[in-house]
Amino acid sequence: MNMKNLLTILILLTAISSRAQYDPDKVNKKAVNLYTKGLDQSEDDIPGAIRLLQQAIQIDSNYEEAWLSLAGMYAALKDYRHAIESSEKARAIDSNYFKDFNLPYSIDLAGLGQFDKALDAVNIFLTDPRLNETSRKSGEYRRRCYQFALDYAATHPIGNYKFEPQNLGDSINTDVSEYFPTLTIDGNTLIFTRRVNHVNEDFYESQKGKGAWSKAISLPGNINTNNNEGAQNISQDGQWLLFTGCNFPDGHGSCDLYISYLTADGWSTPENLGDSINSEFWESSPSLSPDKKDLYFSSKQPDGYGGSDLYVSHRLLNGHWSIPENLGPTINTIGNEAAPFIHPDNQTLYFTSDGHPGYGGDDLFVTRRQPDGTWGKPENLGYPINTIENEGSLIVAADGKTAYYASDRADSRGGLDLYTFELRQDIRPARTLWVKGRVFDSATRKGLPSSVVLTDLATRQVISNLQTDETGSYLITLPEGRNYAFDVKRKGYLFFSENFSLARGAGDTVYHIDIPLQPLVANAVAVMHNIFFDPNRYDLRPESGAELDVVVQLMKDNPTLKIQIGGHTDNSGKSADNIKLSEDRARAVTSYLVAKGIAPGRLSFKGWGDTQPLADNGTPEGRARNRRTELKVVSR
Repeated sequence: MNMKNLLTILILLTAISSRAQYDPDKVNKKAVNLYTKGLDQSEDDIPGAIRLLQQAIQIDSNYEEAWLSLAGMYAALKDYRHAIESSEKARAIDSNYFKDFNLPYSIDLAGLGQFDKALDAVNIFLTDPRLNETSRKSGEYRRRCYQFALDYAATHPIGNYKFEPQNLGDSINTDVSEYFPTLTIDGNTLIFTRRVNHVNEDFYESQKGKGAWSKAISLPGNINTNNNEGAQNISQDGQWLLFTGCNFPDGHGSCDLYISYLTADGWSTPENLGDSINSEFWESSPSLSPDKKDLYFSSKQPDGYGGSDLYVSHRLLNGHWSIPENLGPTINTIGNEAAPFIHPDNQTLYFTSDGHPGYGGDDLFVTRRQPDGTWGKPENLGYPINTIENEGSLIVAADGKTAYYASDRADSRGGLDLYTFELRQDIRPARTLWVKGRVFDSATRKGLPSSVVLTDLATRQVISNLQTDETGSYLITLPEGRNYAFDVKRKGYLFFSENFSLARGAGDTVYHIDIPLQPLVANAVAVMHNIFFDPNRYDLRPESGAELDVVVQLMKDNPTLKIQIGGHTDNSGKSADNIKLSEDRARAVTSYLVAKGIAPGRLSFKGWGDTQPLADNGTPEGRARNRRTELKVVSR
């Protein structure tokens, strides 16, 4: 609320205070003169106006209007403690006169998180039968917000959690505003928007080394212009930057989404994402999924549920973007949803909304992807992350606990600064690791553009499905808390399989795997790392289905292909028993494939027992490697 509107409300409230014992006509005239000057000065200089009102109160300490206006000015500066003190001074002079000011008083109390007292104050305000419709609606809205805050606190005990945002320091923040932070997966590259000369929005970047951020520099290349660029999001691998450009010459509407690519010469000239995404209306705040397949953003298209809604567009095989899909009424409201951020776990989405129940204005929310792919009911992040103010964008690092946002807190270097803080446990995403490397032809060593798929073994839900770049380079995220099948595929080649068991965490491991794909020719062999049996049994465990379905698809895509399934054991037990066990397991795999429609004549199986070890059977790790199922190409 600006100062002009705030003072207008105070004047109107003063006018309806007809039952007061306090008599404004008896106020010292010199104090009145200082008060009048203070009101005039408040339009341009609130601190100066406060000093004038303080002088007026020194002359006449019973000047209730001066105390009330002083409270309003402190509130405009978000100095709620002094605003409350001033209001309570006024109330002590004449509580009946003060009654109509309980609404702004309640807002100040809520500004300090004193929601119980705020609720009491607004309830007193609403008992006045003389309130007009606008005042009553304002009071009822605030009452809902305060009650929400109390209910939330009752159901979300914070325990020892402390909200302690840390300013990112002078390497990042300056005397102008910095906002819209975005990070690469490794947390070492930070890109943000800076309002240069308080007017033009440009992108800046900083690198983290030895725990400290380097001096931020303007992004190199052709991305910064004399236009306003903002609300950006960098891909997890640091190669793409998507952002909002407003009033660009090639724009479709007031604000459009653009993309720039990192090259040897810096960031490329931005490209408009086209009319499949951008409309004649307003698009903003892009957030790219870690596999680069889904683009979330906010739009004011008229087919939405309210003001601005959240949408998602999917990247097609030809590189173009699909027609955006509204995220639906679970996420979107009759209000405004904006600033989406999809975490590297690809399962957790943060956004702002003024339509869902909250503390007032724009609050931050989190929603989680359900097993069927839909989004769950949004959850408010709670106080003190959310306040009575409008909250802006929030991002969370891959570690799942470190958040970044912009705020104008007391230690700001000027305007908005970037801060970091630790998220409360219950609103965190999954801690996310990653694997990166290069896919290449095993014979020529030439990079191969390929498909990389990460599947939850328990649910068979595809967590990520990405394409490598033209050189075969890839990066895929690995959220903790699940076990995964990791498959790499390309037409004409035998697939590559790996397993990541992260259901119980994995320390600080980051994986680098270069993958030589074998052409689909006779005698090519792949180890299937996601075929599972219980000890000394040959019944396929259910989580084997994800990988076996990859084999089914391989056979369907290559209708003349013939394969042999080979079973292998370690050297525990008798060799004859191991031969039989490995043969039974190989048979179980072929039976699954036949049940899925693969002709028996294209399949054969063999049990090798412990006769073909890959590693030393003298260690647990070696024995684990030797217990395996292989696929061998017989003919194509």
